Amino acid sequence: MKTYEYSLSDAFDVIPRLGLIVLQADETLEGEVCNEFRDLESTIYVSRIPSGLDVTTDSLAQMELDLPNAAGLLPRGCAFDVVAYGCTSGTSVVGANRVRDLVKGGVDARHVTDPLSATIAWCHAHGVKRLALLSPYVADVNEGLRRALSDAGIETPVFGSFNIAKEAAVARISETSIVQAGIDLCESEDVDALFLSCTNLRTVGARAAIGAATGRSVVSSNSVLCWHMKHLIAD
Repeated sequence: MKTYEYSLSDAFDVIPRLGLIVLQADETLEGEVCNEFRDLESTIYVSRIPSGLDVTTDSLAQMELDLPNAAGLLPRGCAFDVVAYGCTSGTSVVGANRVRDLVKGGVDARHVTDPLSATIAWCHAHGVKRLALLSPYVADVNEGLRRALSDAGIETPVFGSFNIAKEAAVARISETSIVQAGIDLCESEDVDALFLSCTNLRTVGARAAIGAATGRSVVSSNSVLCWHMKHLIAD
């Protein structure tokens, strides 16, 4: 065997460097984030975290135990500008501060965000205090999310759900179903914007259609997560 001298380069030292922790069951978030950042000279490293077949408060709480390992599977040879944990309801169960600490315990990250923190930041930045909320979740998961938003000063007086427990079904909810439900919720005069919750919900086309039909601002877990990541990069 011949042994060769070598030098090290900084070819992989791209800025910004982004990490994304995606639920095992999520079929939507990874593609949408990569598409949103396609024009930015950055690299997105993705890790997966185990998630239950059913979305329950117990299955969401389990991610508190798995999150450090999932974060630790991101490359260790570099520091990250932002690491995003991709679960709205999971954050409402575990707590945003706890999520941040768990992620930072597994990976070197300057900033940590999640869809719940991103939603709150977006609402505060845009003066939104009352959201219409559409989610796919079952009742107890919904209540935890609404309570977390309320604690941040954001009310959800208009609320609807597809009441789905099976995670695999969420990514297959049709755009037509989302648009119809979103337009119905936007009929209330008592809200400032519509929030489509869940990173596994396919909302890109639905957001545009609902906004065009109602004149409302329409955001989703994925859109606010990307918005917040870009904001944190610039911080």
